[in-house]
Amino acid sequence: MSLVELIARADTRGLAASGLACLDRCVPLLDGDDEALRPLWAILADATADAADAADAADATGDATGPGWAAGLAQVRDKLAGPDTTGEDEAVVLARRMLAAAPAECSGPALRTWADACSVASLRIHRLLDPAAGATPAGDVPRDAGTEGLPPLVAAELRRQTGVLELLAGHGAAGLRPALEVSTEGRRVLRAVVSRRARGRG
Repeated sequence: MSLVELIARADTRGLAASGLACLDRCVPLLDGDDEALRPLWAILADATADAADAADAADATGDATGPGWAAGLAQVRDKLAGPDTTGEDEAVVLARRMLAAAPAECSGPALRTWADACSVASLRIHRLLDPAAGATPAGDVPRDAGTEGLPPLVAAELRRQTGVLELLAGHGAAGLRPALEVSTEGRRVLRAVVSRRARGRG
């Protein structure tokens, strides 16, 4: 199943984890540490547990609505607050927009729109930072096919996005921890790329 199809079929929990994971991998661009988004991951996990306690398993979609998500999002935005986007390069601007666009309520159509936008933005960020992507055409990275022909960093990000959604679709709440592990691995890779780029510019 393609990434586009996985996003279209994902439930609330899958969409929240997908968007959050994309943003988490791009935290190095915002000068955030590895724990920057931990409050939102914890809120999502707690909301999933509460939903499982309150409803049958078939109905427990991990809805993270309510003041917890909104408060956690405000905390993260404050921690990752940066200067005005004027003068920043496109990769940083895209990462800031991902965070700015996160919905205050982790449910409904706005969540699907955010998760889809995060997917597009994260793939573009990885292409902008991929040293092997210089000759690739401009525009969005295709998400309805495989990784053939994509630069290595972009192909790896596409696999991670697909993997996160598959984990949540296949394992429900139990997929959150391995999804976070997938995101952590990707963040380490991007942090190394950002560090090399900074040294090259220095």
